[in-house]
Amino acid sequence: MSRDLLMLAIVPGLLIIIYVYTKDKVEKEPLPLILKIIFFGILSCIAAGYIEAIAAEFLPHYPKGSLGYALVNAFALAAFWEEILKYLALKIGSWKSKAFNYRFDGIVFGVSSAVGFAVYENIMYVAQYGLQTAIVRAVTAVPLHAFCGVFMGVFYALAKKNSILGKGGRSLLCRIMALIVPMIIHGIYDTLAFIGIAATEYMLFGFVIVLYIVAITTIKKMSKADSHAGFYPEARVINYTVE
Repeated sequence: MSRDLLMLAIVPGLLIIIYVYTKDKVEKEPLPLILKIIFFGILSCIAAGYIEAIAAEFLPHYPKGSLGYALVNAFALAAFWEEILKYLALKIGSWKSKAFNYRFDGIVFGVSSAVGFAVYENIMYVAQYGLQTAIVRAVTAVPLHAFCGVFMGVFYALAKKNSILGKGGRSLLCRIMALIVPMIIHGIYDTLAFIGIAATEYMLFGFVIVLYIVAITTIKKMSKADSHAGFYPEARVINYTVE
């Protein structure tokens, strides 16, 4: 794999992390913590390859390109296991951190875990399939993982806040939603990709555009509200403007 291809595999995820980091207006998260979560995200991708290979043996098999094949591989394999593993990387890396004290932090950490996963996966795909795959995945698969990290992070932060407030039931519900919502998004994306006919390719393109709009809107909205979304009474309130 050439250096240029390697950079092309890495840069999309790096740009996403930088964008989300710049939107963390109240209190920047420590870079060592972000790097740790990214590393755990990489480990989650490695683990996913082994777990999915084993899990596939216990699932029904359908002809490639069929709806059954797409649904099983999208939801029961990729979406289910990958989002669980990314969530574990996120939780192990950040739940007990003192830096996790604002709602937007959940998005920063969620995207960090997702991008770690996505970049490692992207390197593997680009090494095997080359430049065209690198270009396509740069605007589809890598952002898809990051967007799942955004929505996972939203509910993850709510789970943390409710846990601090002693609302265990609400915290558990938010943690469940932090898994279910990304699984649904991921599963729909992969189902459309696995079917691979012209109609589903157009649907996939439209789905990705919607995800871009919703995810970026969510990031901006959460960033703007973060000065009033500290988890602790002593969290400082700062007025600022988000461009």
